Amino acid sequence: MDGARALKLLTLHREVLVERVRNTQCVLDNLQNQGFICTEDLEIIQHTNTRTQQVRKILELVQSKGEEACAYFIHILHEAYDAYIDLRPWFQSIQYEPADSVRALPVINTDPISRYSEKLRQELGRDTRFLTSYAQREETLLEDLYTNTQMELLNDRGESLGYLECVEDILGEQGVFNKEAETIFITGDAGVGKSVLLQKLQNLWSKRELNTGAKFFFKFRCRMFSTFKDTDEISVKDLIFKHNCYPDLDPDNEVFGYILRFPETVLFTFDGYDEIQMDFDTENVPEVVSPEEKTHPLLVLMNLLSGKLLKGSRKILTARTGTEVQSRIIGKKVVLRGFSPDHLKSYLALHFPTNEHREVVSVQLDANPHLCGLCSIPLFSWIIFKSFKHLQSVYDNFELPESCITLTNVFLLLSEVFLGHITKRPGLLKRSTRCTSDTFKSGLKMLSAFAKLALLGMEKGSFICSQEEVTSCGLSEDSLQIGFLRPVSHYDACGGAATFEFLHVTLQAFLTAFSLVLDSEVSPEEILKFFAKCEYKKSSRFSCVSCLCTPSRARDTDPFMTNEHFQFTNLFLCGLLSKPNAALLEHLVPPLDLKKKRRALKSYLSSSVRIHLRGLPRYPSTDIQGSKVHVMPNFLWILRCIFETHSEDVARLTAKGISADYIKLAYCNIYSADCSALNFVLHHHRKSLGVDLDNNNISDYGVKQLVPSFSKMTVVRFCVNQLTDSSIEVLSRELIRYKIVRVLGLYKNHITDAGAKLVAQIIEECPHIMTVKMGCNHITAVGGRFLAEAIKKSKSIFDVGMWGNSIGDEGAEAFAEALKNHPKLTNLSLSANGISSEGGRSLARALKENSSLHIFWLIQNSISDDAASELQEALRRNTALTHLILIDNKLSARGAQMLAEGLANNTSIKEIK
Repeated sequence: MDGARALKLLTLHREVLVERVRNTQCVLDNLQNQGFICTEDLEIIQHTNTRTQQVRKILELVQSKGEEACAYFIHILHEAYDAYIDLRPWFQSIQYEPADSVRALPVINTDPISRYSEKLRQELGRDTRFLTSYAQREETLLEDLYTNTQMELLNDRGESLGYLECVEDILGEQGVFNKEAETIFITGDAGVGKSVLLQKLQNLWSKRELNTGAKFFFKFRCRMFSTFKDTDEISVKDLIFKHNCYPDLDPDNEVFGYILRFPETVLFTFDGYDEIQMDFDTENVPEVVSPEEKTHPLLVLMNLLSGKLLKGSRKILTARTGTEVQSRIIGKKVVLRGFSPDHLKSYLALHFPTNEHREVVSVQLDANPHLCGLCSIPLFSWIIFKSFKHLQSVYDNFELPESCITLTNVFLLLSEVFLGHITKRPGLLKRSTRCTSDTFKSGLKMLSAFAKLALLGMEKGSFICSQEEVTSCGLSEDSLQIGFLRPVSHYDACGGAATFEFLHVTLQAFLTAFSLVLDSEVSPEEILKFFAKCEYKKSSRFSCVSCLCTPSRARDTDPFMTNEHFQFTNLFLCGLLSKPNAALLEHLVPPLDLKKKRRALKSYLSSSVRIHLRGLPRYPSTDIQGSKVHVMPNFLWILRCIFETHSEDVARLTAKGISADYIKLAYCNIYSADCSALNFVLHHHRKSLGVDLDNNNISDYGVKQLVPSFSKMTVVRFCVNQLTDSSIEVLSRELIRYKIVRVLGLYKNHITDAGAKLVAQIIEECPHIMTVKMGCNHITAVGGRFLAEAIKKSKSIFDVGMWGNSIGDEGAEAFAEALKNHPKLTNLSLSANGISSEGGRSLARALKENSSLHIFWLIQNSISDDAASELQEALRRNTALTHLILIDNKLSARGAQMLAEGLANNTSIKEIK
C-alpha cells in the first residue's frame, strides 16, 4: 500500500477508525519515536477531552504530515495486534499489504493491555508446547502427538446432543442450555484426556488459532487450592496476577481495570475440580462481589464459577466422572469418551511413523480386543505405546504380551520402563533378552521409596508432595529424573520450595497399592483400608448395605472429590496380588507374606460380592418374563477388581449370586475394556440371562470381548454405545449360533445398511426374537428392505423400532408388505424416516389387511392429505389398531376430518395423535 492510497483510506474510512481505535497512546508513542509528530503536537492531542476527539485530532494531524505519515499510521494499527483487535475485519476488507518502506519502520506496542495479553500468550505457548513425558529430560511436542477424542455434548438432563467435531467447538454456542451460567463443564474418567484437552485449547489461544474474543487466558489446576491454609486470604486480583502471570510496567493497574470493565474478554480454565481436598460447604458459600476483597481462595473460586465475581467472564471446569457440581453454574456440559477406533489409528500413526513398527503394533492390537479397549483411554494408550517403543529400543524382538493384559500389567510395564532408567547406560549394546524380575529387583529400593511417598499422600488425601516429604521417603534429586514425579512449583506464589506431583493420579494409586504389598509392616487386614474409603453409610435411599452399592461418592465426605483414586488403589491391589503376577512379586516380597495378603483380599472380595448381590432389589422385567436387577454404579468397580485378580473362584461366586433373569447395567459409565471384566463373570453364569448395557461406551472392542457370554444372553441391549457394522458382524455370528436371543436393542449407534442386512439375518434365524430396536442409525431404503423382508418371515417378532433412520417411501413400501397379514407384529415405529404420502398410502393399504398391529408411530414424516383417504379406509376396516401417532406430518384440517370420518364405526382405536 502506497502513501497516496493510505491518505485516501483515512478520509474514506474516518468514522470506522474513530469508532474502533480505542487506544491512542500506542499510536502517539510510535509516531513520536519515528519523528512524524513533535512534543508540541503531542501536548495538543493530550489536552483533548474524549477519546473520539483525540482520534479525530490524530487523523487530522497525520493527514497534514503527508502520505508517508498516513501509511505509517495504518501500519501501527496493523502491527500492534492486540491493541487494535477490533480493526482486524477492516484490514481484511481493504486487503492490507504494507509497502516495503513502511514495513521497515519498527512498531512498538506500548499499550499495557496488549503487552500483558502478549506476555500471557508467550507464557502459555511455552508452558503448553510440550506434553508430559516419561522423564523430565524427555520432551514431546504437543502438536506432534495431540489427537482429538470423542467429545459428547449433553443437555441439562444428561441426554446426548451428539459429538463435537473439533476442540474449538467447546467454546461455541452449540449445546448451551443455561445462558445465565458462564461455566463449561468437561467431565470424563481418569486418563481420558481432560488436562491435555485444556492444554490444546491454551496452546491454540497462545498461537492466536482459537476462535474466541478472549484477550486474557488464565489457567489453574484446582489441586493448588488444597495447598492454601485455612487462614489464607486472597482477592481475584491476587489469584490472577500472583498465581498466574504478573503484568510488567503497569503502575496504574490499567490491566486489572480493563479486566473489570470488560470481563467478557477473560477466559479461565480450572482443571481437576474433584482434586480439591477441603471440607467445605458449597451450598452455603458467602458472596464475594468485590474484586478487591480478600477471602479464602476457595471462596474466590466458587464465586468466580457462580458469576458473582467477574460476571461475564467464561470458565471451563474439568472433573472426573461422578463429581457433583452445582447445576445452576453450568451452562454447557461435555463428556470425554476417549479414542474412537479412527482416533486410535491416528494416535498410533503419530507414535509409530514407520509402516513396519505400526504394523507390528496393529497386529497385536487386532489380536487382543481387551488391549484395544484399554487403548481407547488416551493415558493407557500413551503408556502402552511409549513402553512398547522404549522396550523395543532396549531389547531384541520385544512384543507386548499376547495374553489378556490387565490395567495392572500396563502400569507394571510403565514402572519397568521407569526403573530401567536407573541401569540404562549410554553406549551399551542391546541385550538379547528381557528379564522383568531383574529390573524390579535392582530398582526395588527406589520403587519402595516412591510407593511410600504415594501412600503417604493417599492417606492424607493429597496429590501434592512437598520437598520435605520427598526427602523423608529417601528420594534424592537423581531419583526424581526417572519419571514417577514432576515438579509443580507454580502452586506456591511466594517462590517457596518446589512441590511435586505424580505423573498422574492413577500412577499414585498404583504405587500406593504397591506400597501395601511391599511393606512387610502392613498386615493382611490393613491392605483393605482403602476399600473402606469407598463404602457408603447405610441410608434410606439404598436397600443394600454393602460397600459395593456405593454411588460415585459418599455424601458425608469431601464435597469436591470422587473416590475414584481409592477405587483405582483397590483395583491395582487386586492386580498385584493376582496369581498371574505372583512370579514377579515373589522376587520382591516374602512368599508367605504375599500368600497371607492374597488370602485376605480374596476373602474380602468373596464376602462383599455375596452381601452385595443378596441385597439388590428385584422388580419385574418388561422385556422378558422374569425378574430384573439394576446394579448400583459401584458394582462395576467390583467387576473390575475381580477381573484384575483373575480369580476364577471369585468370578464363579459372583456369577452364582446373579439369581435374577435380567441384569441392568445401563448408565454405568462402562467403557470397552470393562467388557472383559463383565465377561469374566458372566461366562460362568449357568442360566440364560438378559443384559442391558444401554447408554455406555463399549464400542466395537467391547462387543468382541463379550463373545464368550453371548451363549447366555436372551436380552442384548447395546443402545447408544458407538457400535458400527463391525459389532453387528460379531452379534450376527454369535446370536445365530445360539438362537436364544429375545430382545435386541441397537438404538442410536452407527449402523448402516450392511449392518441392517446382518440384523435381518438374526431376525430370520433366531426363532424366539420378539423385539428389535434399530432407531437413530444410518439405515436407508436398502437396509429397510432387508429388515422388512426378515420381519415378514418372522413368526415371533412383535415390537420393531426404526425411529430416526432414512428408509423413505421405498422402505415404507417394504414394511407395508411385511405388515400384510403379519400374525404377531404389535408395535411398529417408522417415525422420522422421510416418508411422504406415497409411503403413507402403502402403509395405509397394508393396515386394511393387518389384524395384529396395535401401536403405530409415524411421527415427523411428510404424510399429507394425499394419503388421508387411504388412512380413512384403513381406520374403517382395521379392528386391531389402538394407537396411531401422526404428530408433525403435513395433514391439514381437511385430512384430520377425513380421519375422523373413518372412525365412525371403529371401536378398537383409543388414540390418534
